[in-house]
Amino acid sequence: MRLFVGLLPPQRTRDELLRALEPHRAAWSELRWLDSENWHVTLSFLGEVPERVMPELETRLARAASRYAPMTLSFTGAGAFPSARRARVFWTGLDGPRPELVRLADSLGAGAQRAGAVQADRRRFRPHLTLARSRAETDVHRLIEAFGPFAGTAWEAGAVHLVRSHLGAAVRYETIAEYPLAAAAPGGRS
Repeated sequence: MRLFVGLLPPQRTRDELLRALEPHRAAWSELRWLDSENWHVTLSFLGEVPERVMPELETRLARAASRYAPMTLSFTGAGAFPSARRARVFWTGLDGPRPELVRLADSLGAGAQRAGAVQADRRRFRPHLTLARSRAETDVHRLIEAFGPFAGTAWEAGAVHLVRSHLGAAVRYETIAEYPLAAAAPGGRS
């Protein structure tokens, strides 16, 4: 199974972002805009995972998630990978408690690795939501300038999701499990 662990923004957040993108999509037809139903923030990309490691993987992911409190996040700004002038990915940033997000991503990746699910992507976590892709390098600096002022409404991430990717003509994602962020927040709030 091809898997990743991620945050799934609520429908109202996806709708807000989709409305903000609408004026830009037609002007950038050379980009492949992702379906908003598939939008997610990847915390740990696992790649192909053998069925035999699933029980241990689920135990370790649940344990890792339980050590973190729910987080208030929002989408903001824009950027591109690897750069604005040679973009293959156009994204919006994720604003929130960055140190905690990075630690959560690291904990989930380490748990997956201990369970025997070798992480396919070992790059340092950079909080973002991919909005569009390009097969060829594309100069999107004007799009980044135009969408850069975007600041979305805050939302609460209360769980991480283990998601299966079904590849094909139309990519489809299937949530296999949900793990609550269950630690008490600073100040005693849970």
